[in-house]
Amino acid sequence: MSAAEEYLVLGLRLGRHVDGLVDAYYGPPELKEEVDREPVADATTLAADADALLGKLDDGWLSDQVYGLRTYAGVLAGEHLSYSDEVEGCYGVRPQRVGTEQYEAVHDRLEELLPGDGDLAGRYEAWRRSRIVPAEKVVPALRDVLSVLRERTAQMVSLPEGERAVVDEVRDEPWWAFNYYQGELCSRVVVNLDQPDLADDVVELAAHEVYPGHHTEHSVKEQLFLRERGELEESIQLVPTPAALLQEGVAETGPSVILDDATGEQLVDVFRGHGIECDLAAERRVRDIRRPLRRLGLDAALMIHEDGVPDDEVQTYLERWGLVPPEQARHTIRFVTDPTWRAYVINYSAGGELCRGWVAGDPLRFARLLTEHVRVRDLLPAVSSGE
Repeated sequence: MSAAEEYLVLGLRLGRHVDGLVDAYYGPPELKEEVDREPVADATTLAADADALLGKLDDGWLSDQVYGLRTYAGVLAGEHLSYSDEVEGCYGVRPQRVGTEQYEAVHDRLEELLPGDGDLAGRYEAWRRSRIVPAEKVVPALRDVLSVLRERTAQMVSLPEGERAVVDEVRDEPWWAFNYYQGELCSRVVVNLDQPDLADDVVELAAHEVYPGHHTEHSVKEQLFLRERGELEESIQLVPTPAALLQEGVAETGPSVILDDATGEQLVDVFRGHGIECDLAAERRVRDIRRPLRRLGLDAALMIHEDGVPDDEVQTYLERWGLVPPEQARHTIRFVTDPTWRAYVINYSAGGELCRGWVAGDPLRFARLLTEHVRVRDLLPAVSSGE
Protein backbone atom coordinates (compact mmCIF):
# COMPACT_ATOMS: atom_id res chain seq x y z
CA MET A 1 0.00 0.00 0.00
CA SER A 2 1.38 3.41 -0.94
CA ALA A 3 1.80 6.22 1.60
CA ALA A 4 -1.13 8.06 -0.02
CA GLU A 5 -3.35 4.98 0.38
CA GLU A 6 -2.27 4.61 4.02
CA TYR A 7 -3.27 8.24 4.55
CA LEU A 8 -6.69 7.62 3.02
CA VAL A 9 -7.25 4.53 5.18
CA LEU A 10 -6.09 6.34 8.33
CA GLY A 11 -8.51 9.20 7.64
CA LEU A 12 -11.40 6.84 6.87
CA ARG A 13 -10.77 4.83 10.05
CA LEU A 14 -10.69 7.98 12.18
CA GLY A 15 -13.86 9.11 10.47
CA ARG A 16 -15.73 6.15 11.91
CA HIS A 17 -15.17 7.62 15.40
CA VAL A 18 -16.67 11.08 14.79
CA ASP A 19 -19.44 11.91 12.34
CA GLY A 20 -18.35 14.56 9.84
CA LEU A 21 -14.62 14.12 10.39
CA VAL A 22 -14.32 12.99 6.77
CA ASP A 23 -15.61 16.06 5.00
CA ALA A 24 -15.42 14.40 1.57
CA TYR A 25 -14.09 11.19 0.06
CA TYR A 26 -13.81 10.53 -3.66
CA GLY A 27 -10.91 8.12 -3.73
CA PRO A 28 -10.76 4.42 -4.59
CA PRO A 29 -14.12 2.96 -3.51
CA GLU A 30 -12.56 -0.36 -2.54
CA LEU A 31 -10.56 1.31 0.25
CA LYS A 32 -13.68 2.79 1.80
CA GLU A 33 -15.59 -0.47 1.39
CA GLU A 34 -12.80 -2.32 3.18
CA VAL A 35 -12.73 0.18 6.07
CA ASP A 36 -16.52 0.10 6.36
CA ARG A 37 -16.42 -3.69 6.75
CA GLU A 38 -13.84 -3.58 9.55
CA PRO A 39 -14.60 -3.25 13.25
CA VAL A 40 -14.04 0.33 14.39
CA ALA A 41 -10.30 0.64 15.00
CA ASP A 42 -9.07 1.55 18.49
CA ALA A 43 -7.96 5.19 18.64
CA THR A 44 -4.66 4.24 20.30
CA THR A 45 -3.93 1.92 17.38
CA LEU A 46 -4.73 4.71 14.93
CA ALA A 47 -2.35 7.06 16.73
CA ALA A 48 0.38 4.42 16.38
CA ASP A 49 -0.50 3.95 12.70
CA ALA A 50 -0.13 7.70 12.19
CA ASP A 51 3.26 7.66 13.91
CA ALA A 52 4.38 4.82 11.65
CA LEU A 53 3.22 6.67 8.53
CA LEU A 54 4.99 9.84 9.62
CA GLY A 55 8.17 7.83 9.89
CA LYS A 56 7.93 6.96 6.19
CA LEU A 57 7.26 10.48 4.91
CA ASP A 58 9.59 13.30 4.03
CA ASP A 59 8.80 16.71 5.48
CA GLY A 60 6.08 18.19 3.28
CA TRP A 61 2.39 18.83 2.69
CA LEU A 62 1.32 15.22 3.26
CA SER A 63 3.27 14.86 6.49
CA ASP A 64 1.52 18.02 7.75
CA GLN A 65 -1.86 16.38 7.18
CA VAL A 66 -0.83 13.13 8.85
CA TYR A 67 0.46 15.05 11.88
CA GLY A 68 -2.96 16.67 12.22
CA LEU A 69 -4.61 13.25 12.16
CA ARG A 70 -2.06 11.96 14.68
CA THR A 71 -2.99 14.77 17.04
CA TYR A 72 -6.69 14.08 16.66
CA ALA A 73 -6.23 10.33 17.16
CA GLY A 74 -4.32 11.07 20.35
CA VAL A 75 -7.18 13.20 21.65
CA LEU A 76 -9.63 10.38 20.90
CA ALA A 77 -7.29 7.96 22.66
CA GLY A 78 -7.34 10.06 25.82
CA GLU A 79 -3.96 11.72 25.57
CA HIS A 80 -3.90 14.79 27.79
CA LEU A 81 -3.52 17.84 25.57
CA SER A 82 -4.60 21.36 26.32
CA TYR A 83 -7.12 22.81 23.92
CA SER A 84 -4.42 25.08 22.46
CA ASP A 85 -2.09 22.11 21.95
CA GLU A 86 -4.87 20.20 20.21
CA VAL A 87 -5.61 23.11 17.87
CA GLU A 88 -1.95 23.70 17.07
CA GLY A 89 -1.33 20.01 16.45
CA CYS A 90 -4.24 19.74 14.05
CA TYR A 91 -3.86 23.01 12.16
CA GLY A 92 -0.28 24.22 12.57
CA VAL A 93 -1.25 27.52 14.21
CA ARG A 94 -1.46 28.15 17.94
CA PRO A 95 -4.49 30.08 19.22
CA GLN A 96 -3.53 33.58 20.31
CA ARG A 97 -5.48 35.44 22.93
CA VAL A 98 -6.15 39.11 22.33
CA GLY A 99 -7.58 41.82 24.52
CA THR A 100 -10.95 43.38 23.93
CA GLU A 101 -9.34 46.64 22.77
CA GLN A 102 -9.73 45.62 19.12
CA TYR A 103 -13.40 44.89 19.70
CA GLU A 104 -13.81 48.29 21.36
CA ALA A 105 -12.27 49.88 18.25
CA VAL A 106 -14.84 48.06 16.07
CA HIS A 107 -17.63 49.35 18.29
CA ASP A 108 -16.28 52.90 18.04
CA ARG A 109 -16.33 52.75 14.23
CA LEU A 110 -19.84 51.30 14.21
CA GLU A 111 -20.98 54.06 16.58
CA GLU A 112 -19.97 56.56 13.91
CA LEU A 113 -21.52 54.58 11.07
CA LEU A 114 -24.81 53.74 12.82
CA PRO A 115 -25.87 56.88 14.74
CA GLY A 116 -29.15 57.09 16.58
CA ASP A 117 -30.85 56.43 19.89
CA GLY A 118 -30.39 53.38 22.08
CA ASP A 119 -27.37 51.16 22.63
CA LEU A 120 -25.11 50.06 19.78
CA ALA A 121 -26.25 46.44 19.89
CA GLY A 122 -29.86 47.49 19.44
CA ARG A 123 -29.01 49.89 16.62
CA TYR A 124 -26.90 47.30 14.84
CA GLU A 125 -29.63 44.67 15.15
CA ALA A 126 -32.24 47.13 13.87
CA TRP A 127 -29.95 48.00 10.94
CA ARG A 128 -29.59 44.29 10.11
CA ARG A 129 -33.26 43.47 10.44
CA SER A 130 -34.20 46.29 8.10
CA ARG A 131 -32.11 44.59 5.41
CA ILE A 132 -32.93 40.91 5.91
CA VAL A 133 -33.61 38.96 2.71
CA PRO A 134 -36.83 36.92 3.03
CA ALA A 135 -35.85 33.30 3.69
CA GLU A 136 -37.76 32.03 0.65
CA LYS A 137 -35.70 34.31 -1.63
CA VAL A 138 -32.24 33.41 -0.30
CA VAL A 139 -31.56 30.29 -2.37
CA PRO A 140 -33.07 31.59 -5.67
CA ALA A 141 -31.03 34.81 -5.36
CA LEU A 142 -27.93 32.83 -4.38
CA ARG A 143 -28.11 30.75 -7.55
CA ASP A 144 -28.10 33.88 -9.69
CA VAL A 145 -25.30 35.45 -7.65
CA LEU A 146 -23.24 32.33 -8.38
CA SER A 147 -23.53 32.93 -12.13
CA VAL A 148 -21.92 36.35 -11.75
CA LEU A 149 -19.19 35.15 -9.40
CA ARG A 150 -18.38 32.15 -11.57
CA GLU A 151 -17.65 34.46 -14.49
CA ARG A 152 -15.37 36.60 -12.31
CA THR A 153 -13.58 33.54 -10.91
CA ALA A 154 -12.97 32.11 -14.39
CA GLN A 155 -11.03 35.29 -15.22
CA MET A 156 -8.57 34.43 -12.46
CA VAL A 157 -8.21 30.65 -12.62
CA SER A 158 -9.02 27.97 -15.19
CA LEU A 159 -12.13 26.13 -14.02
CA PRO A 160 -12.21 22.45 -15.04
CA GLU A 161 -14.70 21.52 -17.70
CA GLY A 162 -17.83 20.03 -16.16
CA GLU A 163 -17.44 21.51 -12.66
CA ARG A 164 -20.79 22.35 -11.09
CA ALA A 165 -22.47 23.20 -7.81
CA VAL A 166 -26.05 22.55 -6.71
CA VAL A 167 -27.66 24.55 -3.91
CA ASP A 168 -30.24 23.31 -1.39
CA GLU A 169 -31.70 24.64 1.87
CA VAL A 170 -31.61 23.12 5.36
CA ARG A 171 -32.52 24.08 8.92
CA ASP A 172 -31.39 23.20 12.46
CA GLU A 173 -27.64 22.94 11.86
CA PRO A 174 -24.74 24.42 13.89
CA TRP A 175 -23.31 26.20 10.84
CA TRP A 176 -24.46 28.92 8.42
CA ALA A 177 -23.80 26.98 5.21
CA PHE A 178 -21.86 23.90 4.17
CA ASN A 179 -20.18 22.63 1.04
CA TYR A 180 -20.47 18.87 0.62
CA TYR A 181 -17.88 18.24 -2.04
CA GLN A 182 -18.85 15.03 -3.82
CA GLY A 183 -15.98 14.50 -6.23
CA GLU A 184 -16.44 14.33 -9.98
CA LEU A 185 -15.99 18.14 -9.86
CA CYS A 186 -19.37 18.57 -8.13
CA SER A 187 -20.40 20.27 -4.89
CA ARG A 188 -23.69 20.21 -3.03
CA VAL A 189 -24.02 23.45 -1.09
CA VAL A 190 -26.64 23.68 1.65
CA VAL A 191 -27.78 26.93 3.25
CA ASN A 192 -29.14 27.06 6.80
CA LEU A 193 -32.24 29.23 6.56
CA ASP A 194 -32.40 29.52 10.36
CA GLN A 195 -29.63 32.13 10.00
CA PRO A 196 -31.10 35.43 8.70
CA ASP A 197 -29.20 36.86 5.74
CA LEU A 198 -28.57 40.29 4.30
CA ALA A 199 -27.90 40.60 0.57
CA ASP A 200 -24.20 40.93 1.38
CA ASP A 201 -24.40 37.73 3.44
CA VAL A 202 -25.77 35.94 0.38
CA VAL A 203 -22.86 37.25 -1.69
CA GLU A 204 -20.35 36.28 1.00
CA LEU A 205 -21.88 32.82 1.26
CA ALA A 206 -21.74 32.31 -2.52
CA ALA A 207 -18.11 33.44 -2.68
CA HIS A 208 -17.09 31.47 0.42
CA GLU A 209 -18.72 28.18 -0.47
CA VAL A 210 -18.52 28.17 -4.27
CA TYR A 211 -16.80 30.84 -6.42
CA PRO A 212 -13.94 31.38 -5.69
CA GLY A 213 -14.08 29.48 -2.39
CA HIS A 214 -14.46 25.84 -1.39
CA HIS A 215 -15.99 24.44 -4.56
CA THR A 216 -13.49 26.21 -6.77
CA GLU A 217 -10.51 25.02 -4.75
CA HIS A 218 -11.74 21.42 -4.50
CA SER A 219 -12.66 21.08 -8.16
CA VAL A 220 -9.51 22.75 -9.47
CA LYS A 221 -7.29 20.61 -7.23
CA GLU A 222 -9.22 17.45 -8.06
CA GLN A 223 -8.52 18.15 -11.71
CA LEU A 224 -4.86 19.09 -11.29
CA PHE A 225 -3.70 16.71 -8.56
CA LEU A 226 -6.00 13.70 -8.78
CA ARG A 227 -7.13 13.47 -12.39
CA GLU A 228 -4.00 14.73 -14.12
CA ARG A 229 -1.28 13.56 -11.71
CA GLY A 230 -2.91 10.62 -9.95
CA GLU A 231 -2.11 11.93 -6.46
CA LEU A 232 -4.59 10.00 -4.32
CA GLU A 233 -4.05 12.12 -1.22
CA GLU A 234 -6.20 14.78 -2.89
CA SER A 235 -9.23 12.46 -2.85
CA ILE A 236 -10.10 12.96 0.82
CA GLN A 237 -10.97 16.11 2.76
CA LEU A 238 -10.47 15.79 6.52
CA VAL A 239 -11.53 18.22 9.24
CA PRO A 240 -8.55 18.08 11.67
CA THR A 241 -5.77 18.91 9.18
CA PRO A 242 -3.82 22.02 8.12
CA ALA A 243 -5.41 21.76 4.66
CA ALA A 244 -8.72 22.66 6.31
CA LEU A 245 -7.22 25.86 7.72
CA LEU A 246 -5.95 26.85 4.28
CA GLN A 247 -9.31 25.99 2.72
CA GLU A 248 -11.15 28.27 5.12
CA GLY A 249 -8.49 30.92 4.57
CA VAL A 250 -9.08 30.72 0.82
CA ALA A 251 -12.84 30.98 1.33
CA GLU A 252 -12.45 33.94 3.72
CA THR A 253 -10.09 35.77 1.33
CA GLY A 254 -11.85 35.13 -1.98
CA PRO A 255 -14.64 37.71 -1.73
CA SER A 256 -12.24 40.63 -1.33
CA VAL A 257 -10.21 39.43 -4.33
CA ILE A 258 -13.05 39.21 -6.85
CA LEU A 259 -15.60 41.79 -5.65
CA ASP A 260 -14.98 45.11 -7.40
CA ASP A 261 -17.34 48.02 -8.08
CA ALA A 262 -18.52 46.68 -11.44
CA THR A 263 -19.29 43.25 -9.99
CA GLY A 264 -21.12 44.91 -7.12
CA GLU A 265 -23.36 46.75 -9.56
CA GLN A 266 -24.12 43.49 -11.37
CA LEU A 267 -25.06 41.87 -8.08
CA VAL A 268 -27.36 44.72 -7.08
CA ASP A 269 -29.20 44.12 -10.37
CA VAL A 270 -29.42 40.41 -9.54
CA PHE A 271 -31.09 41.13 -6.20
CA ARG A 272 -33.39 43.70 -7.78
CA GLY A 273 -34.52 40.99 -10.18
CA HIS A 274 -35.71 39.04 -7.13
CA GLY A 275 -37.55 42.03 -5.70
CA ILE A 276 -34.79 42.80 -3.18
CA GLU A 277 -33.51 46.37 -2.87
CA CYS A 278 -30.10 46.56 -1.22
CA ASP A 279 -27.02 48.71 -0.72
CA LEU A 280 -24.24 46.17 -1.07
CA ALA A 281 -21.50 48.76 -0.67
CA ALA A 282 -22.86 49.86 2.72
CA GLU A 283 -23.36 46.29 3.87
CA ARG A 284 -19.84 45.33 2.75
CA ARG A 285 -18.43 48.35 4.61
CA VAL A 286 -20.04 47.16 7.84
CA ARG A 287 -18.76 43.62 7.22
CA ASP A 288 -15.22 44.91 6.76
CA ILE A 289 -15.41 46.94 9.97
CA ARG A 290 -16.71 43.92 11.88
CA ARG A 291 -14.02 41.56 10.55
CA PRO A 292 -11.97 41.56 13.80
CA LEU A 293 -15.06 40.19 15.57
CA ARG A 294 -14.49 36.99 13.56
CA ARG A 295 -12.15 36.02 16.41
CA LEU A 296 -14.99 35.83 18.92
CA GLY A 297 -15.74 32.19 18.06
CA LEU A 298 -12.17 31.28 19.00
CA ASP A 299 -12.49 33.36 22.19
CA ALA A 300 -15.58 31.35 23.08
CA ALA A 301 -13.80 28.04 22.45
CA LEU A 302 -10.82 29.03 24.61
CA MET A 303 -13.09 30.24 27.39
CA ILE A 304 -15.05 26.98 27.41
CA HIS A 305 -12.37 24.37 26.74
CA GLU A 306 -9.32 25.96 28.36
CA ASP A 307 -10.68 28.26 31.05
CA GLY A 308 -13.79 26.33 32.08
CA VAL A 309 -16.05 29.38 31.79
CA PRO A 310 -19.75 28.44 32.04
CA ASP A 311 -21.79 28.66 28.86
CA ASP A 312 -24.02 31.43 30.19
CA GLU A 313 -21.02 33.69 30.83
CA VAL A 314 -19.65 32.92 27.37
CA GLN A 315 -23.03 33.79 25.90
CA THR A 316 -22.98 37.15 27.67
CA TYR A 317 -19.47 37.82 26.34
CA LEU A 318 -20.52 36.99 22.77
CA GLU A 319 -23.62 39.16 22.98
CA ARG A 320 -21.61 42.06 24.44
CA TRP A 321 -18.74 42.12 21.98
CA GLY A 322 -20.34 40.52 18.93
CA LEU A 323 -23.44 42.74 19.12
CA VAL A 324 -25.56 39.66 18.49
CA PRO A 325 -28.88 38.49 19.94
CA PRO A 326 -28.97 35.58 22.42
CA GLU A 327 -29.97 32.98 19.81
CA GLN A 328 -26.93 33.80 17.66
CA ALA A 329 -24.61 33.64 20.66
CA ARG A 330 -26.05 30.24 21.58
CA HIS A 331 -25.53 29.14 17.97
CA THR A 332 -21.82 29.98 18.28
CA ILE A 333 -21.55 28.03 21.54
CA ARG A 334 -23.25 25.07 19.89
CA PHE A 335 -20.65 25.14 17.11
CA VAL A 336 -17.57 25.38 19.34
CA THR A 337 -18.79 22.58 21.61
CA ASP A 338 -19.66 20.20 18.76
CA PRO A 339 -17.19 17.26 18.83
CA THR A 340 -16.39 17.65 15.14
CA TRP A 341 -15.94 21.43 15.11
CA ARG A 342 -14.60 22.41 18.56
CA ALA A 343 -11.01 22.89 17.33
CA TYR A 344 -12.02 23.87 13.79
CA VAL A 345 -13.20 27.34 14.78
CA ILE A 346 -9.65 28.76 14.56
CA ASN A 347 -9.67 28.22 10.81
CA TYR A 348 -11.98 31.15 10.08
CA SER A 349 -10.01 33.83 11.90
CA ALA A 350 -6.45 32.50 11.66
CA GLY A 351 -6.94 31.01 8.19
CA GLY A 352 -8.40 34.26 6.93
CA GLU A 353 -5.66 36.37 8.53
CA LEU A 354 -2.87 34.18 7.10
CA CYS A 355 -4.26 33.99 3.57
CA ARG A 356 -5.26 37.65 3.36
CA GLY A 357 -1.84 38.70 4.61
CA TRP A 358 -0.02 36.42 2.17
CA VAL A 359 -2.20 37.25 -0.84
CA ALA A 360 -2.14 41.00 -0.09
CA GLY A 361 -4.86 41.61 -2.68
CA ASP A 362 -2.90 40.01 -5.53
CA PRO A 363 -5.14 37.78 -7.71
CA LEU A 364 -2.11 35.82 -8.94
CA ARG A 365 -1.12 34.92 -5.41
CA PHE A 366 -4.71 33.97 -4.62
CA ALA A 367 -4.74 31.72 -7.71
CA ARG A 368 -1.68 29.93 -6.31
CA LEU A 369 -3.70 28.97 -3.25
CA LEU A 370 -6.27 27.40 -5.58
CA THR A 371 -3.74 25.47 -7.66
CA GLU A 372 -0.88 24.51 -5.30
CA HIS A 373 -0.47 22.57 -2.07
CA VAL A 374 0.67 25.56 -0.06
CA ARG A 375 1.67 24.72 3.53
CA VAL A 376 0.59 26.74 6.55
CA ARG A 377 4.23 27.31 7.45
CA ASP A 378 4.79 28.82 3.98
CA LEU A 379 2.43 31.66 4.84
CA LEU A 380 3.79 32.55 8.26
CA PRO A 381 7.06 34.33 7.29
CA ALA A 382 5.39 36.58 4.71
CA VAL A 383 2.64 37.55 7.13
CA SER A 384 4.95 38.16 10.10
CA SER A 385 7.31 40.28 7.99
CA GLY A 386 4.52 42.27 6.38
CA GLU A 387 5.61 41.12 2.92
